[in-house]
Amino acid sequence: MKILMVTSESVPFSKSGGLADVVGALSAALAEGGEDARILLPLYNCPEVSKAGKRVAAFTLEMPCGEQRIEIREKRVGKVPYYFVCHPWFTERKGIYGDTSFAPYTDNFTRFMLLTLSAGELCKAVKWQPDVLHCHDWTTGILPSLAPRKVKTVFTIHNLAYQGDFSRLEALSSGVEVPADGFTGTGTGRRINMIKAGISHADAITTVSPTYAKEILTPKFGCGLEGVLEARSNRVSGILNGIDTDEWNPKKDKYISHRFSAERPAGKAKVKEELLAELGLKTGTDRPLIAMISRLAEQKGFSELLFGQPSALERILCETEAQVAIIGTGDARYEGILRDLDARYPNLSVSIAFDQSLSHRMEAGADFFLMPSLYEPCGLNQMYSLAYGTLPIAGNTGGLADTVIDETVEPGKGNGILIDGITPDSIVDSVKRGITLYYDRGRFAETRKRAMLRDSSWKASAESYRRLYRSLKG
Repeated sequence: MKILMVTSESVPFSKSGGLADVVGALSAALAEGGEDARILLPLYNCPEVSKAGKRVAAFTLEMPCGEQRIEIREKRVGKVPYYFVCHPWFTERKGIYGDTSFAPYTDNFTRFMLLTLSAGELCKAVKWQPDVLHCHDWTTGILPSLAPRKVKTVFTIHNLAYQGDFSRLEALSSGVEVPADGFTGTGTGRRINMIKAGISHADAITTVSPTYAKEILTPKFGCGLEGVLEARSNRVSGILNGIDTDEWNPKKDKYISHRFSAERPAGKAKVKEELLAELGLKTGTDRPLIAMISRLAEQKGFSELLFGQPSALERILCETEAQVAIIGTGDARYEGILRDLDARYPNLSVSIAFDQSLSHRMEAGADFFLMPSLYEPCGLNQMYSLAYGTLPIAGNTGGLADTVIDETVEPGKGNGILIDGITPDSIVDSVKRGITLYYDRGRFAETRKRAMLRDSSWKASAESYRRLYRSLKG
């Protein structure tokens, strides 16, 4: 089956979050299974487009702002061809959506219409028509309404909170006819909503976990589109993401000096000791280490963790024997509070940074991974943590609820701890339950082994997508 993934980002070429990991890994898994899976995405921050592989197409798009000349270049990664949309609006910008995550480009609607319109031109140029057009997130939301009738469309919502909301005048500047059901509001308050357009026109709508697929049909998680989703609920399904088990694998992780596995776990303790020394935390003691690797954002539970007198994090640092290591960037409020706490507490290490190498060592060396998300469409870090025997302490929502089983609720079956209702008290209580489990040596070791033996690969998820594609083609 021929599948074209259309996306704003994909590893190994561009990434701002989990979307990039999903598109790259899913396409590779489908290709390994014999499908003809290809990816179309913009080329960012690369004025020398010749570095993006061979040119396979060139065309001009007529837009109200003038003719736009576009090149398509191709580069293969394994069995997957990547097609790059090369245009100065992408190649001469340093970011994907903005120079920073807090300053989106003002012409993003028009920019991503170039991506949308390029899909059809690419297929004509290379004389290849997909059976399925798989569109990812808001940047591709208009595409299902433009696809030829014989091409089936799948629209995947990676995070409903990011909807692609723009002024109705943006449609005029791009020259694209936005479908009537791609708008929200009325009169002068009418606005383009790209995710709404995708939901309204795709043949199938997927989310990245079964629980999140149910949650977004409710007012609490529907972000104002629950009615639209409910009307098409017979087309909505959730397929849990997998992880790249080559990159996130304690048996062969290039970032750690001691490999380990569920059957041979001894190396994990050595990685932990080296990590504690690297972070300036106390070594040579049997104290649990709790890690957090996260965007510093409200969604991730940082208000509940950091606000209050004392805050939940301070209570963990003062009321338990745990040491805590946090790495991430994001909201300046949270960054400032964490820097202040880092200076005051010797059992806390904070790194305001994006550091892939350190992230791997923290996943490998920690005993617990704290993830108090208010909502989590899927989450990948909890699955990385399970693979490394780092027990998640995670919010009972979305993909977290689909992957983490609370050992204190289901003894002998669990692989972590779930936090019901994210509040400062519930976070502290769940951490304390985890620490009690930590000191129950035999039970903790069994729970850790169960975590590491969980299959989080893309194999099952890719098969679910394959069945979905085939059902659309009848």
